[in-house]
Amino acid sequence: MDYGITDLATFIIGTIFIVLLPGPNSLFVMTVASRRGIAVGYQGACGIFASDTLLMILAATGVASLLHATPALFMIIKYAGAAYLGWLGFGLLRGALERWRRSPGDAPQAPPSGEQRPFRTAFLIGMTNPKAILFFVSFFIQFVEPGYPNPAIPFLILGLIVQFFSALYLSALIFGGVYLASYFKRRHRLAAIGTGAVGLLFIGFALRLANANLG
Repeated sequence: MDYGITDLATFIIGTIFIVLLPGPNSLFVMTVASRRGIAVGYQGACGIFASDTLLMILAATGVASLLHATPALFMIIKYAGAAYLGWLGFGLLRGALERWRRSPGDAPQAPPSGEQRPFRTAFLIGMTNPKAILFFVSFFIQFVEPGYPNPAIPFLILGLIVQFFSALYLSALIFGGVYLASYFKRRHRLAAIGTGAVGLLFIGFALRLANANLG
């Protein structure tokens, strides 16, 4: 039985490649895990799971199609997301500068504001991430058979597949981030450079998001 799914193999392959594409949400999870540990990293991952679930529901109910019909709505979302990512990036740059100036024996600095609420931050990043929005609006729904009597079944199956591969990928990033943290623990200036590089990447994501098109 196909359960209302048109081409499951193609969907799985496409999902794997899309999940592996680097983006601000996965980078945030790896960063917060490296700075604050596995448990906090999974709090960020749960924020991504929640945002993806909401986007799936919007796609399944047809609400997401409003983005195609209302370009102004997409413009608002993308510029709000770009501003948020830029704010996170500058916060990381500021933290990197403070870390560079610190001595190894100084008291640990407070985490950037975006890392103090990892679930909320990851959720907001996911909800304004063009890669996620376009995936669920344009790619995800193509594999649901039109006219299937119970469309909730294929949407549920496809959604579980997406979350499964996302969980595997984010888990690898979380444990990889913790491993990197152990390497940088006694190299505070090297760690500051790494944090600054992540901040610049977030600013780069913000600029790319500001220029994104819905298609």
